[in-house]
Amino acid sequence: MLFEDLSLSKSIQKAVFEEGYLNPTPIQEKSIPIVLEGRDLIGCAQTGTGKTAAFAIPIIHQLHRIVGSSKKAKVIRALVVTPTRELAVQIGQSFDTYAKYTNLTQLTIFGGVSQNPQVDALKNGVDILVATPGRLLDLHKQGFLDLNHLHTLVLDEADQMLDMGFINDVKKIVKLTPKNRQTLLFSATMPIAIRELAEMFLQDPEKVEVSPVSSTAENVEQRIYFVDKTEKRNLLYSLIKEENLSNVLVFSRTKHGADNVVKALRKKDIPAEAIHGDKSQNARQRVLDAFKNKEVGVLVATDIAARGIDIEQLPYVINFDLPNIPETYVHRIGRTGRAGNGGIAISFCGKDELPYWKDIQKLIKVDVKTIADHPYQWHSGSPEAGEKPKSSNRSGGAHKSRKSTNAKKNKKRWY
Repeated sequence: MLFEDLSLSKSIQKAVFEEGYLNPTPIQEKSIPIVLEGRDLIGCAQTGTGKTAAFAIPIIHQLHRIVGSSKKAKVIRALVVTPTRELAVQIGQSFDTYAKYTNLTQLTIFGGVSQNPQVDALKNGVDILVATPGRLLDLHKQGFLDLNHLHTLVLDEADQMLDMGFINDVKKIVKLTPKNRQTLLFSATMPIAIRELAEMFLQDPEKVEVSPVSSTAENVEQRIYFVDKTEKRNLLYSLIKEENLSNVLVFSRTKHGADNVVKALRKKDIPAEAIHGDKSQNARQRVLDAFKNKEVGVLVATDIAARGIDIEQLPYVINFDLPNIPETYVHRIGRTGRAGNGGIAISFCGKDELPYWKDIQKLIKVDVKTIADHPYQWHSGSPEAGEKPKSSNRSGGAHKSRKSTNAKKNKKRWY
């Protein structure tokens, strides 16, 4: 299928063509016709699948038909709610790109900065609003937001909003919108709380699922290092230095751990920055810009903060800490190997993380290359050196995650 087969307006087709888009991605091919029909939609798609365009393009098409070249005062007709400033900025930029040959306007609002410019823009009128939950509710409470004319509501990265504690805010936002709205919900995973939210606020939705969470990109080379827990920082430094790695995204399980990795790298003159929930919005954006501009070679991130990172040519992802939820591994390494580019995903596995690695292998069903020739292995040897690791399925296993168990129970049904 080609984009020109989707019956989009010529203005949108021109903008899409200039971006080099010829064929829609699977999530776009399945979602765009449903959104154009005015149906509610649940979309389950992991990062890097073209999800933003899957809702932005048909929304622009619909609003362009409604608004046309009207000179009437602009009112908010489409609202996209997303959990972080980074994601909001990226979505806003996408709307600007696809709508550049229309007279539609969009505004992106988020906290952590002065509200005055945002309020001034709202007073001038906008067609499309992209917002984080806190700032949206704050400005509505002050009387600066009118959602009574809303046509389409998008809840993006719903599972991340759940993780960040925004679900109650989202429920409040939905209740501020007209009941006859079109609602689109997108999420990388579908935990029970998200399914309940969908049942509460969506009307007879179509369900679209692409790139199952168990699949990893074929063009991503995966490697695993079995390493002594106390030697992980030395191994990371050794890889970066000896293999001359740059543009490296490193995942840490905790915010404290991310800061400690950055400190260790800086002591050895490796330019590194951390991005996580304890950083202010301005600081996170500043770090992200520096990484994108290659002013910083290593970015250490927690999973929640990393959702806002969208870089097409990211060559390396390193799991400094293995995630205790197997699906998270797939999302992490999906940061590389995008847009047809190759990528390398490297994982460090301490002895205490073996159960996590076994769960990951069961999910992805890929023979990951083990790098045994390095000086930082477990003191008692890696599994390849003869040690028989304990099964992660044994009852009472200290490292078996409750979330992982629940994920397996719900594996057959994502919606």
